Amino acid sequence: MLREFTCIMCPLGCSLEVTEENGQVLEVKGNTCPKGREYAVQEVTASMRNIASSIRIEGGELPLASVRLSAPIPKKDIFRAMEEIRRVSRKAPVHIGDVVISHLLGTDADVIVTKNVNAAHAAENL
Repeated sequence: MLREFTCIMCPLGCSLEVTEENGQVLEVKGNTCPKGREYAVQEVTASMRNIASSIRIEGGELPLASVRLSAPIPKKDIFRAMEEIRRVSRKAPVHIGDVVISHLLGTDADVIVTKNVNAAHAAENL
């Protein structure tokens, strides 16, 4: 089977053609560097994605704080991961780097805060 991808490993955005059979990569065409081949093989054999979202903050100067994963997770698990993240809420304050979920869905990825949110009363005193 022939599959086509646009490589996202560098700004060139090479158009890749991947010939695969039974989940095995037989040939990769169109890559101008080794990263393109690595990306194509990963996409065919075990697609991974990193996601960003937000969590609810109780008693904060903002109602939400942005979060992201510390490592990519299997593409097939994105919707389950988003459901887990949606259930999370934290009391303010939260700080960049705080881990709100460890080992999301049993993976090596943690959900970490990427936006400081102070408690509402602290914001009023500024």
